[in-house]
Amino acid sequence: MRKECYEEARKKALEFYEKAAIVLTEEEKAAIEIADFGLEDLEHIGLILVTFVNTDRCCAKEMVLFPGQTCPEHCHGPIPELHYEGKEETFRCRYGSVYLNVEGEETANPLGKKPEGYEDTYTVGHEIVLRAGEQYTLVPNTKHWFQAGPEGAVISEFSTKSLDEYDVFTDPKINRTPVIE
Repeated sequence: MRKECYEEARKKALEFYEKAAIVLTEEEKAAIEIADFGLEDLEHIGLILVTFVNTDRCCAKEMVLFPGQTCPEHCHGPIPELHYEGKEETFRCRYGSVYLNVEGEETANPLGKKPEGYEDTYTVGHEIVLRAGEQYTLVPNTKHWFQAGPEGAVISEFSTKSLDEYDVFTDPKINRTPVIE
């Protein structure tokens, strides 16, 4: 990702945090992560986040999705060599709306849409709509993806330890670790 793109997304994300009344310290603002997943299509596929805490027992993050932006399908499975059963996580919508897709019966007329050109990398389609104040908990190893509604979204994530580098994505082209040029 180009440095200019990163800075533009960071500035825009700060506006969303402000809309959701999420107060960030200067250190947290400087530590904002812009994940384009190596696809260089941040407008459609991406996630902006701040990690407040990530210990052996718990993790708390604030995430931003721009209008229509999608966090791609993935799961947090077991990591036997670390004696880790996988990440359990709760998403709580703080601003806007989120279309969370999980395993289960396909939703007939979903509000969220699989991103154009990436449809074959999305395999789950049981949609749960979260609006401000609503939340949903995923058990470890649940395939999921989520997309912001037309106004964008700010989402709190509360989870067990986060080991993002071990996330398993359906799309083999994805690189979870951001690279800034």
